[in-house]
Amino acid sequence: MSELTLTVMRLCFLAVLWLFVFVAIQVIRSDLFGTRVTQRGARRGADARPAQGGRQAAPAPPRQQGGGGRQRRGAPTKLVVSEGTLSGTTVALQGQTITLGRAHDSTIVLDDDYASSRHARIYPDSGNAGQWIVEDLGSTNGTYLDRTRLTTPTPIPLGAPIRIGKTVIELRK
Repeated sequence: MSELTLTVMRLCFLAVLWLFVFVAIQVIRSDLFGTRVTQRGARRGADARPAQGGRQAAPAPPRQQGGGGRQRRGAPTKLVVSEGTLSGTTVALQGQTITLGRAHDSTIVLDDDYASSRHARIYPDSGNAGQWIVEDLGSTNGTYLDRTRLTTPTPIPLGAPIRIGKTVIELRK
């Protein structure tokens, strides 16, 4: 081989080696400092009330008057985080799907090493007013409802703990 070819090969090898070093440093940095968690904007207006721990709580669902669309007596009205880093956080149940995971667009963003980016979802049962369903979205470490790992969408009893990693969530009145 010519001297020029050998020098070019050495420089390419050196460039690939430095690229490997930079990628390794980036991976170590992301493992040490984790993903960046952004704060969501606080609710504006008179219905913004701080919950336990100074966190913002979603407003309570409006009570409907009359016979149509009335919520069942004893049906859950809020989702409460009872254990984990978000302990004390409350989300009002207003008929919308609640997503849980590490992704920034989740309804409840979990800063938990055992949670997947799209871990689980909780949604109202269309056939049974006042009943909510929890579904694991193919997470690595699983979603547990009262010590049972979920494999299918399952109705949530009032007060039953839903465990995702170190976070425990419950439906309450």
